[in-house]
Formats: sequence, C-alpha cells, structure tokens
Amino acid sequence: MKIRKEDTVLVVSGKDKGKKGKVRRVLPDENKVIVEGVAMMKRHTKAGRGKVKQGGIVDMEAAIDISKVMLICKRCDKPTRVGFHTVEDGKKVRFCHSCNEVIE
Repeated sequence: MKIRKEDTVLVVSGKDKGKKGKVRRVLPDENKVIVEGVAMMKRHTKAGRGKVKQGGIVDMEAAIDISKVMLICKRCDKPTRVGFHTVEDGKKVRFCHSCNEVIE
C-alpha cells in the first residue's frame, strides 16, 4: 500500500476536501483509511457492561476511500504521488515523485 499508518495526508475530494490529518488506521482489504478529524459521523450507542458504560451519541471518524487522499511529503511539504524504488540492499522503499526523496 502506498499510504501507511501515521502518514500525514490531504483529502483531495469529497465533503472534507482540503483537510489534512494523520492516518489512524489502514484497511487494505477494503482500500480505505481512517484519518484523524476527517469524515466525522455520529454513532448512537447503548449503555453496556463492557467498554462503553454510558450510552449516548459519540462522534467518530468514518473510513474514506484511499483514492480520495494524497500523501504529504515531509521534505517538500506538498501533496505528492508515491512511487517505489528498490535500494542497493534489495529493500523496496517509497519515494516522493515531486522531490525524489525516500519516504520513511
């Protein structure tokens, strides 16, 4: 996957277009990501004995499609496309198409 957990991304389409945030979770089977503060939804929860002791309306992030986000390069600080290179030791690494810098 070109986007990983803890990457900073920019939303490029949809109702939250232009928002930046950190990736909390990647769902590779569904091609979706969960980004902090983006695609907020309200969940009505029932009071229970487990984790949720008190019921009510909880705000949480919904998953958005991975094609709606672009990675922000740490070096050039721009939204960029991601490519892959193989380094001398045989490792496959991601790189920024704008500045050709390796993304860690």
